[in-house]
Amino acid sequence: MIETIEKDIASFKKIKAIIFDWDGVFHEGHKNNQNQSSFSEADSMGVNMLRLGYYNFNHEIPYTAIVTGEYNPTAEFLAKREHFNGVFFKVKNKIVIADYLSKKFQIQPEEILFVYDDILDLSLAKICGVRFLVNRSASELFQEYVLKNNYCDYVTKHSGGQHAVREISEFVLNKMEVFDKTLDTRIAFGKEYDSYLKKRQSISTELFELKNDRLSNI
Repeated sequence: MIETIEKDIASFKKIKAIIFDWDGVFHEGHKNNQNQSSFSEADSMGVNMLRLGYYNFNHEIPYTAIVTGEYNPTAEFLAKREHFNGVFFKVKNKIVIADYLSKKFQIQPEEILFVYDDILDLSLAKICGVRFLVNRSASELFQEYVLKNNYCDYVTKHSGGQHAVREISEFVLNKMEVFDKTLDTRIAFGKEYDSYLKKRQSISTELFELKNDRLSNI
């Protein structure tokens, strides 16, 4: 991973929401004519470990969501299976997510960790507390622009089709100094993990769509 701007441990520990873009983050960005895409189980496990790490740290699972400019049934499937808090469809100007989190949960931009890959994500990326840009070898000038304007903190070594989400998850856990403890908790499958899993499984995934500049449940 290319570390571009140093963040101290406090920046990671105060995170209360984890927001992922979909296309170009969980996969390379290719979709078929049904607007379906893919994801990897390695990335799914990474997100699970990331949420567990935060739960071990402060006994709360961070608000976790996917935001995408289109409707994608694969994103919905993953979010529901893993009990993410929400999926936001057809959101082009993604800063509306920050407004939603602030009004609904009093989560401030500096408490958001955002994973993204392209231009439409910058309105949100520029204000979040911790920002990861997923690498794409064809976008060198874009990456230079993002770094020059301080719109990300880290550029991943791997692309969306090469398990970038897993890379980010392990990096954050290590940065928080809870990587080993998180894996130990998962491997033991004891009371700590059981407590986390019950809380995670109780989360119902909400689906939203942006219509006329307003988020509506679908």
